[in-house]
Amino acid sequence: MKRKVQSFFLPGPAGKLEALWEQPPSARAGLVALVCHPHPLYGGTLHNKVVHHTARALQELGLAVLRFNFRGAGRSQGRHDRGRSEADDVRAALDWLEKKAPVAGVVLAGFSFGAWVGLRVGCGEARVGALIGVGLPANDSDFSYLADCSKPKLFIQGTRDQFGSLGAVEALAERAAAPKELVWVEGADHFFAGHLEELRRAIRDHFPLQVQ
Repeated sequence: MKRKVQSFFLPGPAGKLEALWEQPPSARAGLVALVCHPHPLYGGTLHNKVVHHTARALQELGLAVLRFNFRGAGRSQGRHDRGRSEADDVRAALDWLEKKAPVAGVVLAGFSFGAWVGLRVGCGEARVGALIGVGLPANDSDFSYLADCSKPKLFIQGTRDQFGSLGAVEALAERAAAPKELVWVEGADHFFAGHLEELRRAIRDHFPLQVQ
C-alpha cells in the first residue's frame, strides 16, 4: 500500500516531539488515528514493530495516522517521567491533530506503556472517539480508569503475554465500562512475535467504530 509519510517535530510541553504523519492513498476525511509507543526506558519508540503494524492496520482502514516519540525517546526532547508528564505529550499530539484535521474524530491506540498512558488520556478527551489497547501491561499497571470510560474500546492481547496474564486482562476487561471487546491472539507473547499479521487482522476485523 503506497502512502505519504511525513517526518517532523511537533511542539510538546517539554520541547519538540519527534513524529510521523502517514496518509493512506484514500484517507477518510472524518477520522484519524494516534498511536502511542511502549516503554521508552526499554527501547520503546514510534518505530516499534507492534506500533508500526498497528498504524498500518489503521491505514488499511483508511485512517491517516500520527505516531510520535514520548519525551526523552528517540529524538524527542525532555526526560522520561514514568507516565505522568507523558500524558501531556499525548495531549500535545491531539492538539496537532486538531489543527491538521479540525473536523475529524480521533481513534487513539496504544501498545503496552503507550496503552496505559494513552487510553487514560483518551478516556477524558472529547476529541477522542474510540480506544484501542494492544498488549495491556495489566499485571502491574492501574487501568481502573476504564471503569468510567464509556467510549468504544477494543483490547487485543496475546495469550502468552508476559506482562498481561489471561486472568489480569480478563479482569480488566470485565471492569471496563461498555462498549468493549477483548480479542485474544492465540500463542502471541507481549511483542506479538510471529503474530503481527494476526494483530493487524484483529484491528481490521474488530475496529471499535462503524466505518462506511
